Amino acid sequence: MNSLTAPSRLPFLDGLRLAAFALLIPYHVGMYYVSWGWHVKSATLHPGLEPFMLLTSPWRLGLLFFVAGAACQGLMARRGPWGVWRDRSRRLLLPLVFGMAVIVVPQTYFEVQTQMPAQLPGDGGYFDFWVAYLQGGHFCRGTECLVTPTWNHLWFLPYLWLYACVGALLAPRLARWVGTARSRWIASPWSWCLLPVLPLAAARVGLLSAFPSTHDLVNDLYNHAQYGWLFALGWAVRTPAGSAFWAHALRARWALLGTALLAWVATVTYFQAYDTATPPEALRMAMRVVWAALCWWAIAAACGWAQRAFPQETPRLRAWSAAVFCLYVLHQSVIVLLAMALKPAGLPWGWEALLLIVGTAAVCTLAFAVLRHVPGLRGLVGIEAPRSPVKVTPAPGGTAPA
Repeated sequence: MNSLTAPSRLPFLDGLRLAAFALLIPYHVGMYYVSWGWHVKSATLHPGLEPFMLLTSPWRLGLLFFVAGAACQGLMARRGPWGVWRDRSRRLLLPLVFGMAVIVVPQTYFEVQTQMPAQLPGDGGYFDFWVAYLQGGHFCRGTECLVTPTWNHLWFLPYLWLYACVGALLAPRLARWVGTARSRWIASPWSWCLLPVLPLAAARVGLLSAFPSTHDLVNDLYNHAQYGWLFALGWAVRTPAGSAFWAHALRARWALLGTALLAWVATVTYFQAYDTATPPEALRMAMRVVWAALCWWAIAAACGWAQRAFPQETPRLRAWSAAVFCLYVLHQSVIVLLAMALKPAGLPWGWEALLLIVGTAAVCTLAFAVLRHVPGLRGLVGIEAPRSPVKVTPAPGGTAPA
């Protein structure tokens, strides 16, 4: 098997993708209630949720990039560089353009309506705003301006497209790098648990202060350093030279879970202790390393546990995996619309949050069920046309196939 040949389909990658998305709806519903900035906010904030948000904040998006890297390597092995570019351009850029023009508009409208209502054009109605939005509106509050059109939560798509194209170009070099790393530096299974943390820690310590997160693709060096690295790792562990990672993650899943939880406790303790005070610089840098470790240990633990939870493909798993992209594209706008609809009712926040989570999942699932039968629209929301079944080789004895 050459360095670009894909291994058998890994069913737990679908499970990982599904689990990563399942975290997004509760997380973004939580953003409505915590003190951190978001598009719309509840009338009553609940900072007590923030420690639980920190449980997934360091790694939930990194896991998506990691899984995407593994998926792109499989696509590269089947179709080559041109196939990667063509497939990812169709699958990612069409939903991005449609999403910016249509799907994310309600998020921006209600953000302006609730936080800077004087900036609304015309009579303040939605369609007047939509026209201004598409024409390139600027909605400002003090020195901060919201420039439209914007991609909001869809920022993930152009980043993934960029990484996929770069990965396709550099695939032969990446394969050689993985082979060299395995022979020279990865001397023990625990190297997989420790070495990937180093670039993440270096990026957070060295880049975060000077290049804070922007999600604008161009001026976002810190995010490119962390997400590009995780995408490359996902690509690497799908190659024959890197496939031993899956067995290591399976064996070390309890240890990885435990160390990730310890890192989370340390992170929560740190943020609570210095909620209003300035921490010593040495401590700040140390906690950035802890954050990076939490990111990778949680991702590696998820890879180990996914092999136990999803040892083989099932029709239900494959169906839900096919729906994930569409649900991702739709979910945040649905949360905002439901939040604005429920706000006048004045429900207790716990019941309201539960309704937002369940309602968002239900609306997005119903939308997928309808849109997948509409050829002109399904590609615009990330739904692939039906494909013939793919032969699956389950991992023998719970171990990932090489």
